[in-house]
Amino acid sequence: MIRRRAIVHGMVQGVGFRYSARREAERLGLAGWVRNRADGTVEAEVEGDERSVAAMLDWFAQGPPGAVVRDLDVEERDPIEERGFRVTD
Repeated sequence: MIRRRAIVHGMVQGVGFRYSARREAERLGLAGWVRNRADGTVEAEVEGDERSVAAMLDWFAQGPPGAVVRDLDVEERDPIEERGFRVTD
């Protein structure tokens, strides 16, 4: 079990990024959360098996249709055994 924090830069707000991310995380069986930040980025933490987390980070690097991802910052976090994936404000 691993956990990663991601900050997604680019045109990533107003394009359905958070809700698409939740669908993808649920499809991959991941826990965590995603939210918009005041600086125009999207922040997320995802937790699960290494392969699924890596797939989610790859998804973040592309985003949903309509998004333009310019950069992705990733940091390691300690797993907290979170359940479910939510969109927060």
